[in-house]
Amino acid sequence: QQSGRKYNLFLKRRLRIDKRHQSKDSIFFRDGVRRIDFVLSYVDDLNKEWEKKLERRKEFESNLQKAGLELETEDKKESEDGKIFFVKIHAPWEVLITYAEVLNIKVPIKENDIPSMVENPLDCVLSPLRLPEKVMHPEPDYFTAPFSKDKQELYLINDESTFFSPSMRNRIVNYILTRCPYGTEEGKKKFGIKRLLNNGTYTAAYPLHDCQYWKKANDPNCDSERYTLYMEWARFLRFYKEQPLDLIRKYYGEKIGIYFAWLGFYTEMLFLAAVVGLICFLYGLFTMDENMSSKEICDPAIGGEIIMCPLCDKECEYWRLNTTCESSQYSHLFDNVATLFFAIFMGIWVTLFLEFWKRRQARLKYEWDLVDFEEEQQQLQLRPEYEAKCTQKKRNPITQEMEPYMPLTSQAVRFCVSGATVLFWVSLIIASMIAVIVYRLAVYAAFASLMENTQTLQPISGLLTPQLATSVTASCLNFVIIMILNFFYERIAIWITDMEIPRTHMEYENRLTMKMFLFQFVNYYSSCFYVAFFKGKFVGYPGAYTYMFNRWRNEECDPAGCLIELTTQLTIVMAGKQIWGNIQEAIVPWICNWWGRRKARNNPENLYSRWEQDHDLQTFGALGLFYEYLEMVIQFGFITLFVASFPLAPLLALMNNILEIRVDSWKLTTQYRRPVAAKAHSIGVWQEILNGMAILSVVTNAFIVAFTSDMIPRLVYYYAYSENKDSPMSGYINNSLSVFLISDFPARNEPKENPENFVICRYRDYRYPPDHERKYLHTMQFWHILAAKLAFIIIMEHVVFIVKFFVAWMIPDVPADVKAKIKREKYLTQKILHEYELEKLKERLCQGDKRATEKEFIATEGRMELSRAM
Repeated sequence: QQSGRKYNLFLKRRLRIDKRHQSKDSIFFRDGVRRIDFVLSYVDDLNKEWEKKLERRKEFESNLQKAGLELETEDKKESEDGKIFFVKIHAPWEVLITYAEVLNIKVPIKENDIPSMVENPLDCVLSPLRLPEKVMHPEPDYFTAPFSKDKQELYLINDESTFFSPSMRNRIVNYILTRCPYGTEEGKKKFGIKRLLNNGTYTAAYPLHDCQYWKKANDPNCDSERYTLYMEWARFLRFYKEQPLDLIRKYYGEKIGIYFAWLGFYTEMLFLAAVVGLICFLYGLFTMDENMSSKEICDPAIGGEIIMCPLCDKECEYWRLNTTCESSQYSHLFDNVATLFFAIFMGIWVTLFLEFWKRRQARLKYEWDLVDFEEEQQQLQLRPEYEAKCTQKKRNPITQEMEPYMPLTSQAVRFCVSGATVLFWVSLIIASMIAVIVYRLAVYAAFASLMENTQTLQPISGLLTPQLATSVTASCLNFVIIMILNFFYERIAIWITDMEIPRTHMEYENRLTMKMFLFQFVNYYSSCFYVAFFKGKFVGYPGAYTYMFNRWRNEECDPAGCLIELTTQLTIVMAGKQIWGNIQEAIVPWICNWWGRRKARNNPENLYSRWEQDHDLQTFGALGLFYEYLEMVIQFGFITLFVASFPLAPLLALMNNILEIRVDSWKLTTQYRRPVAAKAHSIGVWQEILNGMAILSVVTNAFIVAFTSDMIPRLVYYYAYSENKDSPMSGYINNSLSVFLISDFPARNEPKENPENFVICRYRDYRYPPDHERKYLHTMQFWHILAAKLAFIIIMEHVVFIVKFFVAWMIPDVPADVKAKIKREKYLTQKILHEYELEKLKERLCQGDKRATEKEFIATEGRMELSRAM
């Protein structure tokens, strides 16, 4: 019986193939002429709401046809699984020109006659990085003007079917879909495809890709732009090539185009930071053997004879300073003179990056016809959720129409709940960080008792000291907690933003952006801030240690400094986030689409249609770009806020971003449905966030150099306390360690054993010895060092800020040639439009049109003269 069913199914498929001559991989209606601009899908399930959904669909599709759209439905019997109906939508010429005028879409009126930029002398050198001209510039450069139905003969309309690009067409159809009514329920007028998707009336709504990504379309009328993007952009082997931004913009729209333009520019600028960071790292590597501090620590006659006080109570033992020999040597890689240079360099680099991006953005705005662009109406329109939940109405003072609004009391309550929720989750992050600190304090004693050799107090295996073991395990634990909290908060942030009921789409996105950024800022950076600015700063001294919750003794820094631990923390969190992010972005969509892609390759085109192939792909979603920006902005924080501790951070970011561009392009081109095209003239609120982080980075790096690294204490010793003119840094280690009399230990702190009967031990601080009248109080050297640190912070901040503001002032936001081109284009387009109006007026005068008066003619000519003068 089962084999009989399979045979019948085979016969049905065979009949369908024979019956349909046109390939279902086509992006046209059955007539092969009308282009499919959008597809709606639904499952006709016979549940309790079946009749209601059927009525909504009928009403909605009827209203779409009244709006001028043409529909063609594919029966569920024609689909692969026999369950899904597909409604194909085509926008005819009259609909396109009507809504092109409504949406203020700019179209070509004349080919650009402005000479191109002077050729770059490096073009020959950079030619291996270039893409073919047809890929980089798929369309000629035109002067453009907003479309007007009354002036159609003014525009360069060669073919009505191709005049509007597919991305423009799907944007127009989406505009109609989001406003089309489908009935009245509970006394309220209901409209929009979003509501129909939310209530299950339709299962999906999406524009079509123009072909399969791995081969060109069979139809010669199809441009196969998806295939071109895949071959020239979305493959990792093309990582060294430039991005075809014009083609990305043409296929996906300006909003996605501007993201990839920003990501590409950020990656280009990272190359400079990565090279300088690598040079600073190599300087530390080559001067490692010349570092007097690590030499003294490693010297058996100096570091081997210095007995250090225990690093925890009771369980820890006395230890010799030379046990930290390797860690002190490697600490010099990141704590040297180049650290200061690199911190100042990155403060200036971030300014150059932001200023040059503004110039690049201005150039793109001109080239992509976004100069006069104001936020798209679709972004400013009321959200359907806002209209549904706000029952009260008031008159809009601008439109003079009644609009729904939310009372101030309701807004206040919602904001209070939202604020309390955000505060709770931020507190949860801080609590988790404190838990990790407690873990550090609690396990250190365990690591110390396991690792320390009681008999000889000799160095343990290489770098594996109790400090490093504690730091690495705590960093890994912290990373796991970060990812878990991040997973939950993403959903919480969306929930509380929905609860606030923002009025417009833009307001919704901005609120969600600020919540997500605030949370991730605290989540990712709190542990780094702890290591950089708190660890080892409030430990007290032997006999009077500071305790957390009066139980756990605060951590001390390694004698070589805390900077190596900050570097470890930063490396684990930053590298772990980047690896996990790429796995999540690349592997998860691939697994989800594996089955669909297998069907696409194994079934005949006649059975597995273009709309079914796209239906089986993942949805990019309205917040798709939001997560991409957030990931990159968090990375930007790592390479700016803490870069003084890890000069290789820009190099790690550069390698990640080279991969990120290709992963993002690959998943967008192969794993996701085609997003609806949308306009954007900038990266939006992210620009302000980047500016804020750039200013904060100057402060954090100044504090890291002053308080986390050992540079200032070494400089103070070099200039004020050194007694050896031939080797000014000799004796620094002994000078930086204070003396403690072991008999002064209280019972709580004293180790259980003292097998060698040590009398004194040393600790990292500047305090008077036990035989001094000011026993264990801070010495003058401590206050000199503190004053030097504060002076350094003030001087560094002022120097970097002055240079930053001077650089920002020197670099104009809009390049001079772009300003000239904008003025030239405005002048020419006005001239063309006015000449057109003048010709029309002359025709009316010749035809004896009484309305075309002589005064009107004079006024038109006068307007042209004024335009020329301007």
